[in-house]
Amino acid sequence: MRTQHLRLHHLLLLSLFLFAAAFSPAPTAADDASAPAPDDGDTEFIRSSCNSTLYPDVCFTSLSRYANAVQQNPGQLARVAIGVSLSKAHRVASYISNITREADYGTSGTRAAMALHDCFSNLGDAVDEIRGSLKQMRQIGAAGEGSGSFLFEMSNVQTWMSAALTDEETCTDGFQDVPECPVKADVCNRVTNVKKFTSNALALVNSYASKGSP
Repeated sequence: MRTQHLRLHHLLLLSLFLFAAAFSPAPTAADDASAPAPDDGDTEFIRSSCNSTLYPDVCFTSLSRYANAVQQNPGQLARVAIGVSLSKAHRVASYISNITREADYGTSGTRAAMALHDCFSNLGDAVDEIRGSLKQMRQIGAAGEGSGSFLFEMSNVQTWMSAALTDEETCTDGFQDVPECPVKADVCNRVTNVKKFTSNALALVNSYASKGSP
């Protein structure tokens, strides 16, 4: 009975998640396929900005392709970084949903299955929070200079991105007591990678917020 309840709960979460995902546009490499070569100054701006993150190499590799769109604008850089982290989180959440029924739990059994279920739920929350951050950032950009609510709006972005990072960490923490098995190694590696993008985006958001104006 409990297994049936969890399965129904999982399906409900998946339905809500996929519905929301349809409204989460994020930058992709294809968007820049026909773009002109980026200006060296724009690329160096991204490199120097990424040096303030915990994973500067990951940051620069993932964001330098958007140099033309960023154009040395810290707000735009933060928006693009959030969009990239949203795409990464969404992709892993979808992957976890797909493997749930076919995962190889080894001898870990129910404990691993529960950790996987909870991880999917946590990542769904993280996706919602990152999407909320991106929406707020776009509103800040539309407000233009002199918006008196900038600091308040940025605090919302910081709160949501921090919550998303916490949810991603909760996912991997949930596997601590699970014996080693293929699904544990696979999912933890993927989510740990997602955490790097979320952490970098949060660092760029914090840097932008510290400047005090859009």
